[in-house]
Amino acid sequence: MGRPDVDYSLYLVTDSTPAILGDQQLNAVVEESLKGGVTLVQLREKTGDTGHLVTIARELHKITKTYNVPLIINDRVDVALAVGCEGVHIGQDDMELSTARKLLGPNAIIGVTVSTVDEALKACEGGADYLGIGTVYATPTKTNTKDIIGTAGVRGILEEIAEAGYDTRTVCIGGINESNVQRIVFQCAAEKKRLDGVATVSAIMAAHDIQGAARNLLGLVKSPPAFEVDLNKQSGNVSAQDMVEMAPSVIRHVHETTPLSHNMTNLVVQNIAANVALAIGASPIMAGYGEEASDLCKLGGSLVINMGSVDPAGLANYVKALKAYNLAGRPVIYDPVGAGATSLRRAAVKTIMSNGYLDVIKGNEGEIKTVFGGSTEQQRGVDSSSTLDASQKAKLVRELAAREKCVVVMTGKTDFVSDGLRTFAIDNGHEYLGLVTGTGCTLGTTISAAIASRQTDRLAAVIAAILHFEIAAELAATRPEVRGPGTFVPAFLDELYRIRLATAASGDLSWLARAKVSSVE
Repeated sequence: MGRPDVDYSLYLVTDSTPAILGDQQLNAVVEESLKGGVTLVQLREKTGDTGHLVTIARELHKITKTYNVPLIINDRVDVALAVGCEGVHIGQDDMELSTARKLLGPNAIIGVTVSTVDEALKACEGGADYLGIGTVYATPTKTNTKDIIGTAGVRGILEEIAEAGYDTRTVCIGGINESNVQRIVFQCAAEKKRLDGVATVSAIMAAHDIQGAARNLLGLVKSPPAFEVDLNKQSGNVSAQDMVEMAPSVIRHVHETTPLSHNMTNLVVQNIAANVALAIGASPIMAGYGEEASDLCKLGGSLVINMGSVDPAGLANYVKALKAYNLAGRPVIYDPVGAGATSLRRAAVKTIMSNGYLDVIKGNEGEIKTVFGGSTEQQRGVDSSSTLDASQKAKLVRELAAREKCVVVMTGKTDFVSDGLRTFAIDNGHEYLGLVTGTGCTLGTTISAAIASRQTDRLAAVIAAILHFEIAAELAATRPEVRGPGTFVPAFLDELYRIRLATAASGDLSWLARAKVSSVE
């Protein structure tokens, strides 16, 4: 009998602790998960004597064989041999892979837990059938994790094993559930190697509807998320002029569809954000309660998380809304306001980024540095002191966009925008924008309307929004009644509105001649 052909798409790892299993029966839970589509099962029992574990494993193996799904035993080669199941999974502190192979034979499935490139390459070289890569995110079901490596860590491992020529199968584990599974699979994917599946514990075992949870997770794993579909719709080389020429179609689409712009922002910004949304043709709602997001995300709009409040309640609301919009496939714009100002805000950035996919990350230099990580400079409030030259800024936004697989905007005298493949500099705007509270935040509102449709190249949509916003500021500043920031605001709203009407109604694109967009290598 040869080694079985294994589908790693949805790998269930069991947990019999009361906190996860509750008063349910392990066999019943596993069978329901198999009915829902689980493709591989690992029995993980850290307590109990050998005889008891063998009894549990034999009963479970009868069930998995009925569904033609392999059963893997965590750590215990002796139990796997006694039961005659399909394989084992070993950790870095368990039996050596070579010893396990000798005992189990060439046809057994042997998986190895890895969290570093060195561990992964060693396991591949040793003949592991698959790697369990993680821990992606912290989880209460596994408290002895050495490292939380995130999606970037998983992708780094995939890149290195592909570069070394190994085709070893891979799954990732750690904090995976229905709200993040598509984003995790998407962000982990390397150029030459993608995950073969995901492993999960509580997302299935602790679910109210076991079969439904498994079916839903499998469907999400096997289908591309909306944000993957629209990230790079534009093929081939795109020039700066091409980007400028795509702007009118984006503005017209906003005008024709009136997309919802759901803003989670502070009280200081809400009024001007709502007015900007109306001026550009969007429909604003200022709703900071996360429970509302499950309904609002179904209305075809976008979410703006403007990190004005980082108290526990505010942060919890951001996370709830983020997960709801991700699950609905709707765009999210993240503005990490004052991200580097305090340790609390730096921690909040990590929390938000680990809990969902962000279509666009927009911030000033200090904020983008903090999001990227490794920045030790103290940010003063929401201001940003510039320490990078133009090439360094472009490199930073490009690398962050490539890492997060999204669009990154670094605002400043010159804005830098990238999707990780293409990077552009925009030299529009006016100094009055920096003298009015909330204008930076409302750029996020403008971007949210532009990307809501998912009908075009997302990078082009973001650039269109920036041009609309910043050229309106230039035009407003030249009006004779404008004498400073106080008189600038109403004129700015007028010009946002005038550009929209001119573009959508009369086809007057004279404003676009002001666009200053250049490609950055």
